[in-house]
Amino acid sequence: MPEHIIVTKHDGKIATVQLNRPDVLNALNLKLMVELVEGLEELEADPDVRSIVIHGNERAFAAGADITEMANATSVDMLLRDQFARWDRIRRIKTPIIAAVSGFALGGGCELTMICDMIVASETARFGQPEINIGIMPGAGGTQRLTRAVGKAIAMEMVLAGRMLTADEAFAHGLVNQVVPIEFYLESAMKLACTVAECPPISARLAKESVLKAFDTSLQDALELERKNFYLLFSTSDSHEGMNAFVEKRRPEFKGE
Repeated sequence: MPEHIIVTKHDGKIATVQLNRPDVLNALNLKLMVELVEGLEELEADPDVRSIVIHGNERAFAAGADITEMANATSVDMLLRDQFARWDRIRRIKTPIIAAVSGFALGGGCELTMICDMIVASETARFGQPEINIGIMPGAGGTQRLTRAVGKAIAMEMVLAGRMLTADEAFAHGLVNQVVPIEFYLESAMKLACTVAECPPISARLAKESVLKAFDTSLQDALELERKNFYLLFSTSDSHEGMNAFVEKRRPEFKGE
């Protein structure tokens, strides 16, 4: 059984994964990351799960990496540890993932929210990349995904000066999808996850792939992938069900086929 995450499957084709190291504000140690990757991959393989919510608790989503594991490491230690290979595996999860964030999402915690597909934040959420204050820099995508989300100027201030964004600032700069009162942040994320879960799952996976491709390649290559995925969906039963239901003015019944 996992020690540092809690996986729960809910009615409505969604699952939640709670980061569970509350005594250290859910600091991301190696064991937690191993459990998180394995848990997400198991959920991805479950045909009944169509969307996933990752959350912490009201005090913190995750306050960063576990510094005790890195404080005396050498460059060779870090190279051989290859800890970011696990982040690459999360990046390849095809099931849509929503981060529900309350309190601190700092360092690796902020990077983990950005590797998710959407972010719902409580009014108390704080996003930051303060690694500069301990003599290092972001290493799990913080300089890249953050810059693409909020732009060069704000990213530079967060990475070089340790600025934290409030939830409202993060929303204004396009980092998060919604800001809600703290008592509703997890409920709102699960509501969004339920909306996604009601969509045809093959369409959702290919659409997610196409959106992410916009960040990885040229416009022309991304357009070609989008077109390929568009054509591919016409071989699914769900596409015909969805279009026929629209024409017949009834609610579609998607089966993931």
